[in-house]
Formats: sequence, structure tokens, C-alpha cells
Amino acid sequence: MAPPSMETREQFIRVIVADSQAIFRAGLRKIFAVEDDIRVVGQAETLDQAIAAAKKFSAEILIFEAALAQNPVESAQEIMKQAPALRLAVVTETPDQELTLELFRRGVHTIVSREIDSDLFVDCLRSIANGEPWLEPHAVKWVLEAYRSHGTRPHGTRTKVQLTPKESIIVSCVTQGMKNKEIAARVGTTEQVVKNYLRKVYDKLGVADRLELALYCLNNRVVLDVKQAAPAQTAQGAEPAKDQALQPTAEEVKKPS
Repeated sequence: MAPPSMETREQFIRVIVADSQAIFRAGLRKIFAVEDDIRVVGQAETLDQAIAAAKKFSAEILIFEAALAQNPVESAQEIMKQAPALRLAVVTETPDQELTLELFRRGVHTIVSREIDSDLFVDCLRSIANGEPWLEPHAVKWVLEAYRSHGTRPHGTRTKVQLTPKESIIVSCVTQGMKNKEIAARVGTTEQVVKNYLRKVYDKLGVADRLELALYCLNNRVVLDVKQAAPAQTAQGAEPAKDQALQPTAEEVKKPS
């Protein structure tokens, strides 16, 4: 085993703390100081400093106080745009159902209140560092209730949009829980082409992520249509046939700027 001096930064979950309250920032640093796998690499006390820190420091997570911004949702989106690899953990003063739902819908990994238990918060950060969304029990209930009534909410009454055969195949695979790599292998194309198609579908349907896409399909009965477009299973032991419709064109393989 390498001595401590040889440890690499990749062993740690690097965190930026952006909060207006110095006592809260100090409290988090004290909590993380006894954890072997979490390190605070930057701090901020204003929105501008938070955005600058997100771009400056190499970190996995930004702990962001909602009260730093007049519009926390827009500010969260701006930070995620500036630092797309950064997981955002938004902290509210008290549990806030409306804000929690809107932030979660926009792709924020977790929304917690200052009331959260410190050990639970550490578990939360470990989860989102692995790319897994995390919510407190009451927030999970809010999200489930909101999505159950998704079809009766304003953003659930979108006009139906016709998907192309290519997009239908991708959507069908997503609703079956397949990851981009698995979809690419299934249809015989590249992960980049799959990502490009997903971006087009998200824009076309007005959804933000895979969860919303699946729920949109269920609420609008899209799943029944797209399943028929999925490639047929090959016989056992046979080489899966590549779907020629999804072979990348020169334009499609270009990564978005």
C-alpha cells in the first residue's frame, strides 16, 4: 500500500461549499474533516464567487445555498452549463416542495434543507458523487406525487410530437432501462450518436432527462408505439444485426460544440 503522501486526489470526493453563512461553511468543513473520502477544495459566499469557483476548481460536487440567488433555478442551470461535470447539491433554509420539484426536474442531483442530519448529508454526497440522484424521504414523496399527477399538470399536457423511426428506437431502449453503451451495442452504432439522438428527443418533447422521458412516454402512451420500432432479438448465439437506420452520418458523429 502506498504511503499517505502518495495518495492521489482521485481517491477523494472534492467539494466546493458556496454558502453565505460562514458558520455553515465552517460546520461543513468540520464534518468533512473526519471523513476519509471527502475534501473541501474551494469556498464561496456569493453567487458570482460560486460560479467562478465552479469553473476554477476541479471538483465533483458544488454545495450551493439556494438563498445566494434571486432565482435559484436559473442560477443552478447556469452553473451546470458552466461546469457540466459538476454535481449540484442545493441547500434550502427549510424544506421547500415547489423549489425542490423544479430544481430536481431541471437536473439538480440533490436538494436538501439545513435541517438534514450530518451523517445523512455525507451519505448523500457519496451517492451523488457516483452520479445517483438523492433526495430526503419527504422530497421523494413530493416527487412521486408530482409525477403520478404528471398528466394533469400544465407541463404534462404538451402537444404530442411525432418521433422519427430512428428516435423511436432510441426511446424504446431508454424506456427499457438501457444505458447509452447498451443501446449503442443493441443497434450497432456509437454512444456519441445515441447521445446526439437523445438530445434531439429531449428538445422535441420538452423533457430534461431520462426519467422525464420515460414518464412522458407512459403518460402519453408513446411506449406502445415505440416498442414496435425496437430491433428484433436475434436467435441465441447469433450475432446481433446492426440497425442500418442508426449508422452514423458524418453530421451525426460530430460532437456538439
